[in-house]
Amino acid sequence: MSEQGIAGLAAGRIADVFGFAAEGRVLEGELPVALFRRLADQLANGEGVVRWRLAGSLDAEGEPRLDLEVFGRLALRCQRCLASLAWDLAVGAALRPVRAGQALPEDELENDEIDAIEVDGEVDVLSLIEDEIILALPIVPRHEDCDAPRPAEAGGGSRRESPFAVLAGLRGNDG
Repeated sequence: MSEQGIAGLAAGRIADVFGFAAEGRVLEGELPVALFRRLADQLANGEGVVRWRLAGSLDAEGEPRLDLEVFGRLALRCQRCLASLAWDLAVGAALRPVRAGQALPEDELENDEIDAIEVDGEVDVLSLIEDEIILALPIVPRHEDCDAPRPAEAGGGSRRESPFAVLAGLRGNDG
């Protein structure tokens, strides 16, 4: 069964994620980058869209599994020159929903291939997508080759006046 976009969900939520996985359901669609409010501080602008696909299944042990894929291009802010930096987003996350309060199996804690997420009621798909995008972002986005911004020269000259020149002038007048 395939549903297109968040519109197929009640307010962008999956009411029963365990049933979603057991039935092998799939949701996919496109979302405008501007919808991701927590991501906004990292972006130079909120333009563009991300494509996503969330597929539920049961693993070999019969445990629920969600596979999330997110693709797009984000305009990050370069931390060196502060200009826009086009960054290709490609997220592939395997998630194991676990009921709230249920202990995680020991082998689950050591498995880096799948991440457990605690589920207490509904799952907000938009937040899940945004969480995975934020986790995938580079710690310090920057261009391969750019310079830090330089202050503009006052008066077009090459000589800058010291910020302490005014203090030096005051000291000279007192003596």
